[in-house]
Amino acid sequence: MDDLFNPAQWNVAPHGVALLVAYVLALPIGWNRELEERSAGLRTFPLVAVATCGFVQAVEPVTAQSPEALARVIEGLITGMGFIGGGAILRRGNSVKGTATAASLWITGAVGVAVGTGSLDVAVALALITAATLWFITPLKEREDLSQEDCSSDATEKGREA
Repeated sequence: MDDLFNPAQWNVAPHGVALLVAYVLALPIGWNRELEERSAGLRTFPLVAVATCGFVQAVEPVTAQSPEALARVIEGLITGMGFIGGGAILRRGNSVKGTATAASLWITGAVGVAVGTGSLDVAVALALITAATLWFITPLKEREDLSQEDCSSDATEKGREA
């Protein structure tokens, strides 16, 4: 307990850099979800990345000699992110909303874990793939949804004519 109050034990800078990297990598994902007016957005995604990175870094001194212990911590984070993501999924009648937000929350947790474990290449790749999917695939999906609505409208009109 005495170590807690020993300033020599407070090596905040490396952790601060990792937490900042996790925060920055999650911003484009959160920004997209915010613009899309989803249940989680600009505040949630960076917080998820920072929290998961923080958990990994906080247990680093305890798990340094035991990779199995770190694996259990990461397993708990994966499960927790799945639970949080599940809360973003809503079912309305025959449609399900929020699956992209749930998946984005889960992958943002993975970004934080990757940064926390020092796998910056993995973290950057995950963030880029997720941002690209949300920013570039969504317009294509919306276009497809509109064309499907047009097809169903045409079928309805033909049914009325008959």
